[in-house]
Amino acid sequence: MIEEQRRARNEERLAELYPTFADRVEKVLRELEALGWYPRIQDAWRSINDQEEAYNKGHAKVHFGFHNVTGINGNKEALAVDMLDDEAPLNPSKPYLLQLAAEAEKAGLVTGIRWGLPDEMVKAIDTAIANEEWRAPVKIGWDPTHIQPTGITIAEAKAGKRPD
Repeated sequence: MIEEQRRARNEERLAELYPTFADRVEKVLRELEALGWYPRIQDAWRSINDQEEAYNKGHAKVHFGFHNVTGINGNKEALAVDMLDDEAPLNPSKPYLLQLAAEAEKAGLVTGIRWGLPDEMVKAIDTAIANEEWRAPVKIGWDPTHIQPTGITIAEAKAGKRPD
């Protein structure tokens, strides 16, 4: 994707997010860009039908998730994004995924880099991030480019709660 398209796509996807979450995601984008990466928000808000399709294909573990959040009036208020490396969207490198996780955590967010891993492998990721060992030989969880808020559950978001 050419740079102008990547930036326009990111702006479009940021507009699909709840404002405080969008601010944090934008911070992650800017920090990754400053590190020399070309992050692209592949998905932000997702319809229930699209979520069901993702679930049926094994790309999602829930029928309703943070991607599906809307406001009372139906406005898109997603609380999740999938942020790919635009230079390797189908096969992101470990350095990208580890730096994505690190920047997300600095912004008060979390990625799926640890999902599905046993405790010892999670500790290895934590150590790699803490020591900025971006090429560490760690195992990556099942949804490492997914970013979502902390301190809120899907059920709470569905009921109207939003992150500060």
